[in-house]
Amino acid sequence: MEAQTWWIIIVAATAVIGVLVGFFIGNSRINASAKKERELKLKEAEVKAEAIKQEKIQQAKEKFLALKAEHEKHIQESNRQIQLLENKAKQKEIELNRKFEELGRKEKEVQQLQQKYEQSLEIIQSRREELEKQHRHQVELLEKISGLKAEEARQQLIESIREEARLQAQAYVKEIMDEAKLTANKEAKKIIIQSIQRLATEVAVENAITVFHIEGDETKGRIIGREGRNIKALEAATGVEIIIDDTPDAITLSCFDPVRREICRLALHQLVTDGRIHPARIEEVVEKTRKMIEEEIFETGKRTCIDLGIHGLHPELMRLVGKMKYRSSYGQNLLQHSREVANLCAIMASELGLNPKIAKRAGLLHDIGKVPDEEPELPHAILGMKWAEKYKEKPEVCNAIGAHHDEIEMTSLYAPIVQVCDAISGARPGARREIAEQYMKRIKELEALAMNYDGVEKSYAIQAGRELRVIVNTEKISDQRADELAFEISQRIQNEMTYPGQVRVTVIREKRATSIAR
Repeated sequence: MEAQTWWIIIVAATAVIGVLVGFFIGNSRINASAKKERELKLKEAEVKAEAIKQEKIQQAKEKFLALKAEHEKHIQESNRQIQLLENKAKQKEIELNRKFEELGRKEKEVQQLQQKYEQSLEIIQSRREELEKQHRHQVELLEKISGLKAEEARQQLIESIREEARLQAQAYVKEIMDEAKLTANKEAKKIIIQSIQRLATEVAVENAITVFHIEGDETKGRIIGREGRNIKALEAATGVEIIIDDTPDAITLSCFDPVRREICRLALHQLVTDGRIHPARIEEVVEKTRKMIEEEIFETGKRTCIDLGIHGLHPELMRLVGKMKYRSSYGQNLLQHSREVANLCAIMASELGLNPKIAKRAGLLHDIGKVPDEEPELPHAILGMKWAEKYKEKPEVCNAIGAHHDEIEMTSLYAPIVQVCDAISGARPGARREIAEQYMKRIKELEALAMNYDGVEKSYAIQAGRELRVIVNTEKISDQRADELAFEISQRIQNEMTYPGQVRVTVIREKRATSIAR
């Protein structure tokens, strides 16, 4: 039993030992294989590392060579720049040396000239002293011979020359003025006549009232309405006074604003035609009519600019031009007047060699200050100039607008052209109306003004007060005084009286000698 046990133990031990030996042998084989594999991987890693190393070395070499080449190129460029600078410096040095040599040469020349100048001054000084000595000697001889002092003789000579020069100057000035007046009058008349002949404009007379014709008195009652509510609503909406009296088939619309009168007339015409007349309807129709009139005003201004060939005008200025259709000045329609002035300005500017487009633009806009939306405190010329400046018109146009009534100084040739053409348009016969009483009063004041002067025998205002003929006494008034009297009277008329256009003053001095042979 014990022997069997030992055999079992021995077999078990042997088995264990075999297992251990097998384990160690397998493990050693595995380690050997792993080691071999590690060695292979290390060799591969070394090969790759060597390849990478060689690649990096190659890249470093290439980069080094590129940097070296770039550096050498930079050095070569720097050397070239340095060489250029050295060459320029050498050239400047050579030029400076040349200039120094030239300056030295000129300095020597200046010194020589200075020496010659000093010598010349000495010679001149000596000759001057000699001449002064001779002059004093001659003056002493002349004083001794004439018995006058040198200062007295000089004064007499100066007075004689002055009087002679004054007489010659007066004759020369009179000759030049006569020639200038003759030439200027001839040319001015020629230009004005040509301008007027080339232009024809119809004459329109505007009043402060408009007569609206109706059919029958029944329409009057409908316009008045119950307790006058219709007529009150119409007056309040339009700002026009409506006068309904016993005049058959007519209603009078009274207002100083022609635009309001026209709105009221058109609204009343539409209401009467439609037949529905009540306050609500009146307000609606008046508002529509007002918008229609505004559109018509703008369209009129636009059409006027197209007719005259004026381009680029601001829409607000165009509206003001259209609004002039409903304004009048002394009975002359303002738009027709402005169109006439524009055409006259263009013709006159062409004759004088100026730009006719600028002149026409200034002529059309010269009276836009007369159609303000609100009552201003400025004169219409200044107001029109400010509007033109506001809407970027040219300085020549603005100055012509502001200076056409002499409110400001004229700075261009277009200003007097506009002023003259405005006077031509307003002063021609039939253009403007004047109340008979005011006309007679102005004529009498004109004649009375001339009669206040001593030596005036009679005075006559002719050509509708545009010429004053003054007959003077030949014994009291000389020819020279006649010229002075004409100038004085014209200045007094200009400063003291208001008149359209211009007034010509003619002083007539005539002496007649009569004898009868028997």
